[in-house]
Amino acid sequence: MKVVEARVHGLAVEQGSGQHVVILREAEGPRILPIWIGPSEALAIQRLLAEEAFPRPLTHDLVALIVEGLKARVTRVVITDLRESTFHASLFIERDQEVLSIDARPSDSIAVALRTKAPLFVNETLLQEPPSPPAETAETPTEPEPTRELTEEEKAERLRRMLEKLDPEDFGKFSM
Repeated sequence: MKVVEARVHGLAVEQGSGQHVVILREAEGPRILPIWIGPSEALAIQRLLAEEAFPRPLTHDLVALIVEGLKARVTRVVITDLRESTFHASLFIERDQEVLSIDARPSDSIAVALRTKAPLFVNETLLQEPPSPPAETAETPTEPEPTRELTEEEKAERLRRMLEKLDPEDFGKFSM
């Protein structure tokens, strides 16, 4: 698996569903990876990006404190795969020249990487080209609202279409 370094480019809330999305962007290029996350994880990531203090330690703080207490360090986080509409990640922890890979949710992994200042990597096959501005036409059809619950793949496709209409700078305008 070839991985590329990435950074948190921003957070967004999907208009239709209200779901939170963290946008990762490759460090040396334009490709992105949107990942749907929960509201508490979005708040934690947003506060870490803004370098705001938390009144009480959160889960990612606990993980960082345990790793530090064990005289180890988080060396990297890798978003590894997308299986059955679910992203997977690995935390790599090093202690005494031993490396341990721990399976984890991407949202938690991103929060831990931000908290510990560990580099973040993404499996290159997961990255997508950034949205390009849609062509201005008078006959742009609007998508009807579905009457059933969307699958994860359909949600991803709707988000991709929505992202195509946004200016990438809009990703930095997230607020809770």
